[in-house]
Amino acid sequence: MATLPPSLAIQSCYLKCRISDVSKSSPACHYIYRNHIRYGFEKMDLERRLICDEVSQNVVKSSCRHLNSRFFATSRVLVEEIEQKDSTITEADNQEKALTYLFWTEVGGQVKVFVRKTSVKYAVNIEVSSLQLQSIDDRLISSWGRYRADSSSFIPLDVQSSVPDSRTSTSETPFTQTSAGRFALELEFEAKQIPFYLSFILKLPSDSGSCGSEIRSHRKTKFCVPVGFRKGYPAPLGLSFSPDGSMNFAIFSRNVEGVILCFYDDAKADEPALELDLDPYINRSGDIWHASFESAWTFVSYGYRCKGSLLQRNNNKFDAGQIILDPYAKIIVNSIPSSDGSQKYLGQLCKEPGFDWGDDTHPYLPMEKLVVYRLNVRHFTEHKSSQLATDVAGTFIGLTEKLQHFKDLGMNAVLLEPIFSFDEKNGPYFPCHFFSPMNLYGPSGGSVSAINSMKEMVKKLHANGIEVLLEVVFTHTAVSGSLQGIDDISYYHVNEGEDLEATNYLNCNYPIVQQLILDSLQHWVTEFHIDGFCFINASSLLRGFHGEYLSRPPLVEAIAFDPLLSKTKIIADCWDPHDMLPKETRFPHWKRWAEIDTKFCNDVRNFWRGEGLLSDLATRLCGSGDIFSDGRGPAFSFNFIARNFGLTVVDLVSFSNDALASQLSWNCGEEGPTDNTTVLERRLKQIRNFLFVLYISLGVPILNMGDECGQSCGGSPAYGDRKPLDWNTLKTGFSIQTSQFISFLSSLRMRRSDLLQKRNFLKEENIEWHGSDQSPPKWEDPSCRFLAMTLRADEVESPLNSESSSHVRRGDLFISFNAADHSECVILPQPPEGMSWRCLVDTALPFPGFFSTSGEPLPEQMAESVAYVMKSHSCALFEASSSPKSN
Repeated sequence: MATLPPSLAIQSCYLKCRISDVSKSSPACHYIYRNHIRYGFEKMDLERRLICDEVSQNVVKSSCRHLNSRFFATSRVLVEEIEQKDSTITEADNQEKALTYLFWTEVGGQVKVFVRKTSVKYAVNIEVSSLQLQSIDDRLISSWGRYRADSSSFIPLDVQSSVPDSRTSTSETPFTQTSAGRFALELEFEAKQIPFYLSFILKLPSDSGSCGSEIRSHRKTKFCVPVGFRKGYPAPLGLSFSPDGSMNFAIFSRNVEGVILCFYDDAKADEPALELDLDPYINRSGDIWHASFESAWTFVSYGYRCKGSLLQRNNNKFDAGQIILDPYAKIIVNSIPSSDGSQKYLGQLCKEPGFDWGDDTHPYLPMEKLVVYRLNVRHFTEHKSSQLATDVAGTFIGLTEKLQHFKDLGMNAVLLEPIFSFDEKNGPYFPCHFFSPMNLYGPSGGSVSAINSMKEMVKKLHANGIEVLLEVVFTHTAVSGSLQGIDDISYYHVNEGEDLEATNYLNCNYPIVQQLILDSLQHWVTEFHIDGFCFINASSLLRGFHGEYLSRPPLVEAIAFDPLLSKTKIIADCWDPHDMLPKETRFPHWKRWAEIDTKFCNDVRNFWRGEGLLSDLATRLCGSGDIFSDGRGPAFSFNFIARNFGLTVVDLVSFSNDALASQLSWNCGEEGPTDNTTVLERRLKQIRNFLFVLYISLGVPILNMGDECGQSCGGSPAYGDRKPLDWNTLKTGFSIQTSQFISFLSSLRMRRSDLLQKRNFLKEENIEWHGSDQSPPKWEDPSCRFLAMTLRADEVESPLNSESSSHVRRGDLFISFNAADHSECVILPQPPEGMSWRCLVDTALPFPGFFSTSGEPLPEQMAESVAYVMKSHSCALFEASSSPKSN
């Protein structure tokens, strides 16, 4: 991480020092030793008291009883007027080690404050120059105090005093006048007492010994400087580490009145061990609050408190004492639950763990080659049937233990449901944070173990040619425990309708939120080697500051052209987790954004339950040209039949009551579980049909976890009713034949990639549509339930005879779909010369004959035509072959 050079870090700045009230005061001892005015905070033993008494015999005492300022001075001040040499802080070697702060006073003149660290102490030198005084003999006094979390409550000077009434919070210390006419003093503090702010004003005592005039900064405020920490830098946001080991904290909040940085020495503690009130004139640049420290002392975690009535939307009540997680924290620790029962999160004070990526690289699979398996990390291996150790089940490591399952199905990409930190009560689609994986996905339940195990998972999947895609949610957050309370007016939509207000919708196109999202995505790519992202509720990414829809939303465009993110897979999913429904919208894409194709799901479901038009099915089979013909192509269509919300594939053919009307399901004759053989056979064919259409359609097929083994949720479409994957079901007859069919379809797509995996749409000469009797399809007849198509392969140059420019032609494909409740006699077209049709798939046949890698040759018939009888609710696939193949 780059850092600013000392010449820039140690620079003059104007500071605001706040006036505050102190209710109590008591005597405090000051003494002069070796021409320096010292102040000790520790309780003195007898020997030190004797030394102090000896020194006090030679000092002049004065008392201030009436103050114009709002804090009280000590009742007794010990002062010795002696000639002193110039302050040692002016020496070059000390200046180089000091942080310098420059003030203008309200009456002219400058106040320079130098803060430097010695071996075991901190020294603060105050130097006043060019101050216009009435007499050269005028004395100057500094009335000062220390504070941390609240400038209205100064830290008691005698921190070990056990008598409350004897405590004092402010003190008065005289300056010494140098030969150059400047005033100087030095204060020393024990290292264990830092950090704090030193707040002071200048006083000119009157001749009578009472307090005279007071001098403040040109802002009419007290002078204030940090001791034991630095002002820090506004970038980067979050916690960052410099090469010298110092830590920088930076957080955005435009409408906040104050920010308190809180440190914990125990993450389970109720209250912070240290709270530091960041000064707006020292620790603020624009809308960024920042501070830096040389070390973390004994603290292990941190958070923020934000103060201000303008922070919350609609003046909602907000607990001002709530500890807020740093939005940019990379390592998160769980603390005790908050008073409302929600989990409180803190950032951990440590660097991100190192990881040896070795020779890991992104597979960079072409989009059209993807075959995706969507899963929930926890549910994938959480069930005891996974036979994994307790600390491995339901984690990233558990997922890698089942890597062979993906390979058996022919998958080359996994799409993980949201893994960002979330409140388990709300679920993964309502994140609390955007930079760290959920702790429970690590083997030990800790953040570091989750980070390391996720990286190990990605590395292992990449080594097996499998890409890792993440579902991400940036449009809304959990109800509490995320960004609320930092600056709701900036982060969230405000007063823009109940649909946005009640569900904590983020103002994604607001500049600081846009930066947060881009930084998060880049973090996952650079630190975790993620290959792509699927953006849930993507339609809300199109909203502007005031909730209006934008034709060129800045965030969507920025992602499309980001030099890092544009090289990944970026997919828009317009499903809204709040109302569990997708939102149809024309998504701006710049030829880079892919989309989850909800129309594919709806039209395919409608066709197989006997509704819809043939033209709808044909459009989906060819890659949804109505959506993706605007410069993208079919590879940008991510197709699915069932997903992690709504009905599973088995439930889709088993339940269809009025409450499930939006699911477009059909129970095949009986509702729910049944022993009716006819109904069961029809359901089995329907499941095969869904899978078949999914894999032979142009676009990217997405298989949902559990559909390969017939996992059911009892007809419930609710996401919360999804169950962990039962690995025992993979041994059932249904699962065995279904898994083998999926594997076959995956292989078929790869083998016939010339027709089934295309970046561009099929040419008109490469496709021909048919009715059952070779007549044109009845496109607009809603009662027609049969459609067939011929996919003609292009001639390609033979790699074995390239010199003679010999060309070979791969076999054509003939695919037919019969959703009617009766059989159809299909007339196949003439195959290419020298070839014959072989049946690769007939979903109506019993296992294992309903699919074949070699294909079943059709009976010899008349040369003019070949007829094939298709049973009801079935699909068939034929491939033209030039020579017989063995089974």
